[in-house]
Amino acid sequence: MKSIFPFLLLLATLGVSCSDDDVSGQVAAQVSLRFNHNWDGEEFQTSDFNTVGYANLNGEKMSVERLRYLISDVTFESSDGSSFTVEGYNLVDLTNEKGLSYQLSDSVPVGNYTNVYFTFGFDNDNNQNGIYPDLNTALWNVPEMLGGGYHYMQLEGKFIDSTQTETGYQYHAIRAVDNSGEELVFEDTFFQVDLGPVEIQQNSTIAISMNIAEWFKNPNQWNLNQLHSMMMPNFEAQKAISQNGKTVFGLEGVFQE
Repeated sequence: MKSIFPFLLLLATLGVSCSDDDVSGQVAAQVSLRFNHNWDGEEFQTSDFNTVGYANLNGEKMSVERLRYLISDVTFESSDGSSFTVEGYNLVDLTNEKGLSYQLSDSVPVGNYTNVYFTFGFDNDNNQNGIYPDLNTALWNVPEMLGGGYHYMQLEGKFIDSTQTETGYQYHAIRAVDNSGEELVFEDTFFQVDLGPVEIQQNSTIAISMNIAEWFKNPNQWNLNQLHSMMMPNFEAQKAISQNGKTVFGLEGVFQE
């Protein structure tokens, strides 16, 4: 796991103390992330699974039957460029309503941050094969023939194809790998999600939204009739999924407790 700036050094850098602009008197705060989901602004919950009633940008009617994704290393960046990273990861499993709330393992220095971001998936240092027992149990691994490590996302469901047949899709995100030659060739497809400026003055919950429909629209308008399965070994598909993921997440708000 990558290193972080020492906590006390950051406090000094931020000029954080138990006085001045810290109304609550806290030096550091407990911060949680809350993950909410929508389809183009319409709230999406587990009870909405298995309903072929959503349309993607390509006009295909579709459902969601499984949605799991992993985020890691939440970072708070200040205007002077210093940053504070809380290492760790969280598997959001909307299917089983697990991981929707994620309390960071370290307290966060109170203050105003110009950017808060997290990694979608694992960076390469953390994406090591088989080292996380809980993810192994969750069957989150990527086969070694595809380079090992872990999934970034599993989004699955059904859509109505061009023959009006209900067909399954598996929109899985992993590190892009070209396994057509003698040696595997990789390209990074994890990315950082920047939530923008956030103020932390006391224990807080950062509410984050995922627009599921965005996975199929921007910048790559997805055609499920052309590509709905076998995406993990598809080098170009993985790059396209990563590109589309850049506009999926947004900041709903910060709720001080």
